[in-house]
Amino acid sequence: MNKIEHIGIAVENLDSANQLFKKLLGKENYKIETVESEGVKTSFFQVGESKIELLEATNENSAITKYIKKRGEGVHHLAFNVEDIEKEIIRLKKEGFTIINENYKKGADNKLVCFLHPKSTNGVLVELCQERR
Repeated sequence: MNKIEHIGIAVENLDSANQLFKKLLGKENYKIETVESEGVKTSFFQVGESKIELLEATNENSAITKYIKKRGEGVHHLAFNVEDIEKEIIRLKKEGFTIINENYKKGADNKLVCFLHPKSTNGVLVELCQERR
């Protein structure tokens, strides 16, 4: 892992969250994207070398819907950039971490992604991200 790729924040309303983060960061988001397979609409803000990803649920079965119902809006996950997601999955499994999705999948912002279960990471949902080539 070579840097924090982004911090994912669950929000109820993407439009109002975009306005809030525009004021907070003093800049516009650079991308809005829907990821149908995950049931989310995302918005990205660049902050130095890292990003903020705002996540709004697009359906009732979305993990974001469930998260907000249980915990409310807030930090949802911490994402790390990796060079080789397959090698990282193998390495982390050997280290005893629980992988939520054994195979990586296509995520937002041109990334391949997989998640580590919070039970194995002190309560933090961790996402691994690799740039799609």
